[in-house]
Amino acid sequence: MDSLVQKLGKAVKQVARSRGSNWWYTPHMAAASRAIADRIPLVNFVIEVRDARIPISSECEQLRNFPPSLRRIIVLNKTDLANRSQMEFLNFLQARVRELKKLDSSGHTITLMLVGIPNVGKSALANALHQVGRISAAEKGKLKHAVISPYPGETKNITSFKIASHPNIFVLDTPGVLPPEVTDDRVCSNLALAGAIRDCVVGEIELAQYFLSILSLSDEYKKWGKLVVVENGRASINQGASILASSESGKRQDRQYPTDHTQDFIVNNVRRALFEAISSFAGNAENEEDLARLIEVEFKVLHRVFHLPKEFDHDENYGIVATKLLNLYRTGRLGHYTLDPFPKNAWCSSSEMI
Repeated sequence: MDSLVQKLGKAVKQVARSRGSNWWYTPHMAAASRAIADRIPLVNFVIEVRDARIPISSECEQLRNFPPSLRRIIVLNKTDLANRSQMEFLNFLQARVRELKKLDSSGHTITLMLVGIPNVGKSALANALHQVGRISAAEKGKLKHAVISPYPGETKNITSFKIASHPNIFVLDTPGVLPPEVTDDRVCSNLALAGAIRDCVVGEIELAQYFLSILSLSDEYKKWGKLVVVENGRASINQGASILASSESGKRQDRQYPTDHTQDFIVNNVRRALFEAISSFAGNAENEEDLARLIEVEFKVLHRVFHLPKEFDHDENYGIVATKLLNLYRTGRLGHYTLDPFPKNAWCSSSEMI
């Protein structure tokens, strides 16, 4: 896996160091970074949103330069989707607001600012808090919402949204900001795989290979063994787990599309195929050359599972397989993965984490 990490890291760093890059620390992102820094001293709380899959790689580097007195709350998003509900989080925020009002009873309006890397879920969190906030139905209908997108870089400006009344709480949704430079190859790779960087920076095939290397070296695929039964010494589809093998499948097949990789029966077949490929592999996945051979096998079986043309063209079909596979990984259909370590005691004492 190390060679893949170095390859992805090199590609990301090459783009990051390019002057006038349209994909990394753009002039627009630099301006947003300055605007965020100017507003941080003026808000009551800073909510740093991190991706739970990459809790260290997704740290907002900009906050490192601010004093420990900064009221900072770290939120882990995308734990699919977090151990606490949005209502619990809003209650948590309002408890902090009540504590703040005891210190400053003159304040009638509280301002929070969401910060984080691109595509970490800041706008989605702002909208969710607005939906569960203590705001009248009539007032909610008049309030604006943040635009959300599966692609990084969609939020262009700092925008204010009201999320609660009594007291009034406003949240500033900010553009995602990446650090000017990242030197660690694994951080670059994790940012790319999690979708914080547009896939074209490093290539979907390379990202899919990186994910397959992570899957192949993890225990996650072993959970899919229940999708396979052994008959006469050979593995086959578990008839109870396959929609296509169900006695009622004939009634459903008109609504099933083999080319739609998001359907449950296709996802189950993907899991089954990957389980069989990894568990039956005779080599040592810890060895770089053996791992590369295993990934090649996995691409070929996925080519069949996704019902792509029989002719296996490396460039075209690898790209289609990679696109579908990355979509399933990023939507949680292929399990849950923490790509970097999560030291529980690493946070400064002034921060709170939820």
